Amino acid sequence: MSNLTLGQKVPEFSLQTTSNETYSLEKDLEERKGWHFIVFFRGAWCPVCIQDLKDIEESHSYFQGKNVSFTAISTDDLSNLRKLSDEHDFSFPILSDENLDVLRSYGVFYHDDTAPYEDHGSHGEAAYFLIDQSGNLLYQQKQTSPFGRPNATELRKIVQYIDKNLK
Repeated sequence: MSNLTLGQKVPEFSLQTTSNETYSLEKDLEERKGWHFIVFFRGAWCPVCIQDLKDIEESHSYFQGKNVSFTAISTDDLSNLRKLSDEHDFSFPILSDENLDVLRSYGVFYHDDTAPYEDHGSHGEAAYFLIDQSGNLLYQQKQTSPFGRPNATELRKIVQYIDKNLK
């Protein structure tokens, strides 16, 4: 499992989107200027995750005003994520990391059959990475369960705090 440190350049990746395009972090950093939140979520089956994504969507104008964009990633299969994306019409890309490559490169927790408790089978857990326009890590938060992750209001506070105190 990778362990990223603040200020470090995050790993580049390319993944399939729910709209059948190939997403590249490098290209996204060039096209959508500003900071980026990379949000890992458990899957289209997770009601807590869906609500978190909907809350982020509801705060879209706030984050857009701060030049902060979002990309969401799940280890769920692409067909399930397409249904989720179609149902909720999110303004940010939804990506599938079924091979767990990006999850591993970012050090995101994975719940599988070796875990000490059952929790909806195998899946990646929630994690948040805020990166600057150059791809350097400004903030990270990783979970081992669906609870305790920052909500959209807390993400706003994180952006405000880092922006105010950035060296």
